Amino acid sequence: MAGEGFPLVDQDIPPDSSRIITLRRKINDEDYLYEAIQRIAQVLSNEITGVSRGGAGERKRQQ
Repeated sequence: MAGEGFPLVDQDIPPDSSRIITLRRKINDEDYLYEAIQRIAQVLSNEITGVSRGGAGERKRQQ
């Protein structure tokens, strides 16, 4: 069953929405995937080692 086990999946987003189209484009971009994996790895490493956010070498999130 689609979405089972993924409680954050929004079933109300139409498959042709601009957000979905943008995300589909991004996941096919090797550079984007590399950067995303690196960010995830950094967050997990920080959590495991107890390093606080915003430490040396970590990019600040732009708002």
